[in-house]
Amino acid sequence: MREREKVGRESLAGALLLAHPSLRDPNFRRAVVLMSAHSASGAMGVVLNRPLGRRLGELKGDFALGPLASVPVCQGGPVEEKQLVLVAWQERDDGFRLHFGIEPEKAAQLFDEEATSLRAYVGYSGWSEGQLENELGQNTWVVAPAPSDLFSLPPDDNLWRTLLSREGEEWKLLADEPDEPEKN
Repeated sequence: MREREKVGRESLAGALLLAHPSLRDPNFRRAVVLMSAHSASGAMGVVLNRPLGRRLGELKGDFALGPLASVPVCQGGPVEEKQLVLVAWQERDDGFRLHFGIEPEKAAQLFDEEATSLRAYVGYSGWSEGQLENELGQNTWVVAPAPSDLFSLPPDDNLWRTLLSREGEEWKLLADEPDEPEKN
């Protein structure tokens, strides 16, 4: 298995946290978390693969008739579950640009630009000072770079399996393991 990145020296902002196959916490089991911030004081991100099957236009508020009505909504994590977080991902020749926690006006502007993906998240994932480093030390997460095709992949249960499989053959075997191996 690929050696984990050392945390503490380098920010994980822009990276992915892939839940270790043994993680059973229902909030993060088989989760793919896109990290937006990581420092000595804590970290935050959104779970990418928990679609709610709704669009922004179906929520209460000003989105029903606006340009963002068709934006898909996902469960972003267990923190501040009433907060809406808008995230845009722009593919560029030299990689990508992540816009995290943007205002609706900025999101609408980006939505009209080519090569931009936009999603809305209800809640987010957060870690207090030292909490994420502790979890990484316990091998709770696999740290992976965000691939350029991230937002072209469906944000469903298969996203975790797809991304973890890209981390190497041993991870692919673990990703393909059935939920209940004893019933296999």
